[in-house]
Amino acid sequence: MKDKTTAALLAFFLGGFGVHKFYLGEKGGVLRIILTCTLIGAPISGVMALIDFIKLLTMSQADFDAQYN
Repeated sequence: MKDKTTAALLAFFLGGFGVHKFYLGEKGGVLRIILTCTLIGAPISGVMALIDFIKLLTMSQADFDAQYN
């Protein structure tokens, strides 16, 4: 079972690389790695990770379980 807190921490610390997407079983992590490797895409990837972090923090446990578990 995936843990909401772990996903949020991964999004905060390693979200620019899409690690939280891999943890949650989403394919968007590959796109994050490609974006992060480009000079222009790195800030975009960081903003996307921050949005995911906030989304994970504000999501209820029931919604998280329904979507990812």
